[in-house]
Amino acid sequence: MEKWIDEAFERAAKKFARGAKICAQQGIIPYTGEKDRYVPSPYDGNSWWTGGFWPAIMWQLYNATGDGLYMHEALRAEKLLTDELRRFDLLNHDVGFMYLLSCGAHYKLTGDAQARTDTLHAATLLAGRFNPVGFIRAWPGEDRTGFAIVDCMMNLSLLYWAGEQTHDPRFEKIARIHADTTIREFIREDGSANHIVVFDSSTGEVLDKPGGQGIAPGSSWSRGQAWALYGFTLSGINTGDQKYIDVARRCAKYFISNIREDGLTDCDFKQPKDVYLIDNIAGACASCGLLELANVVGGEEGEGYRAAAMKMLKGLNDLCADWSEESAGILQKCTAAYHDDGAGRHINILYGDYFFVEALCKLRGTDLRLWMAR
Repeated sequence: MEKWIDEAFERAAKKFARGAKICAQQGIIPYTGEKDRYVPSPYDGNSWWTGGFWPAIMWQLYNATGDGLYMHEALRAEKLLTDELRRFDLLNHDVGFMYLLSCGAHYKLTGDAQARTDTLHAATLLAGRFNPVGFIRAWPGEDRTGFAIVDCMMNLSLLYWAGEQTHDPRFEKIARIHADTTIREFIREDGSANHIVVFDSSTGEVLDKPGGQGIAPGSSWSRGQAWALYGFTLSGINTGDQKYIDVARRCAKYFISNIREDGLTDCDFKQPKDVYLIDNIAGACASCGLLELANVVGGEEGEGYRAAAMKMLKGLNDLCADWSEESAGILQKCTAAYHDDGAGRHINILYGDYFFVEALCKLRGTDLRLWMAR
């Protein structure tokens, strides 16, 4: 293992040990790190979809180090999230991100019965968003009954987990139907992905494929590519179905062909050449997916995926990781959307830090494998 991997992990553990104390004092679930402080989500309070990534960082570090400081902070944040679970009205399909990575991690590490119940509750809510015409509805609102987004490929892990826990095939069946619809309507021939598909919620007919968080319709939002790459890899692992691995390989080939020479990731792979807009969340997430895909396929192909992941992770570490004590977060140049949506451009965003930490844990052999049903 390369020396920088252990060094980066130790730096991350130190930074987040300090950060856990700061965040607890603030009493929030952080969305981004600034100078010596954290900032909560810009929308929806603790129901904002990224809330699970902070306790997930804590659980990954607790698992790797045994330091109870991280567990204490994970449980503090989990309480805020389970309050939102009971509140209900602002939740959407991202309950996978929110609760598999918080309550699910809690149950996985401690066997806590309430944490298991809360994770199953979230899975039931996600299953309840399934439209029988073939997709999981993304968001609430009368004008968005037919909206589905590629991000949901990652949330499907919650359903696979619930199916394994309950031995009820409905959960996996719903996940598979949605994944199959995603193959058909989101993934293009070259392995690139649409971000949003709008369906007729009564018939399942495709009505529109807007650009979403990318530049425009037909563009290639890099984080959407990462969701597809990692999400289909996880569907393949969780179901054992080679079909999903083959789609992940197509998505991986496209993503790898667009990695910058410096190892960083453009916000949209089709953005103009004179535009410098980076989203390091995409690179960190895709690296996790590539490392898992490498393990599945093995051989020379797997080595290629691993090499691409290492190129991106080394680029993140060398060019965009802030290890100073003066700032709260690690990865810089994280961007929520190509067109500014108020959620941040070229800043630290903490779910980028989560995927960076997850990748380091994979390389060191301590990853909790939170997305896996078994």
